[in-house]
Amino acid sequence: TVLRQIDYDYQRMQYNTVVSGTMKLLNAVEGFRPADGSTGDAVAVREGFGILLRCLYPATPHIAQQLWVGLGYDVLHGALLDAAWPQVDTAALEQDEIELMLQVNGKLRGAVRVPSGASKQDIEKMALASEDFVKFAPGAVPKRVIVVPGRLVNVVV
Repeated sequence: TVLRQIDYDYQRMQYNTVVSGTMKLLNAVEGFRPADGSTGDAVAVREGFGILLRCLYPATPHIAQQLWVGLGYDVLHGALLDAAWPQVDTAALEQDEIELMLQVNGKLRGAVRVPSGASKQDIEKMALASEDFVKFAPGAVPKRVIVVPGRLVNVVV
């Protein structure tokens, strides 16, 4: 994760990559698109900016402090100097489903969503039953199915 990389770079005193990591974090927060416009999405963006400012504080203390106060974080969390360093929550990073690329004879033909803990046999079954496979190989009997866990499924017909 970006936050883990920023923390690691600070420990190694690699400040140029710290700034690069904070730019990645800023791009992720700016690129966040709310699913349904609920208030939870606004809270997520606000939390993202709070984490960003805490990561920037050691490198740019004056600007980070001004933004912290200007955005009202001092009322919610107190002074930026006293704010806790952000921690990575690995449980929040786990996904229920993952998307695997679907190839037919080595050509990208779509994607298939599978549970993150699915076995290779289950992934094969889901790939062969997917709309994309049926669309590009109607009635074809697969000779071989190659599953690269977490990445792709290649069906050779």
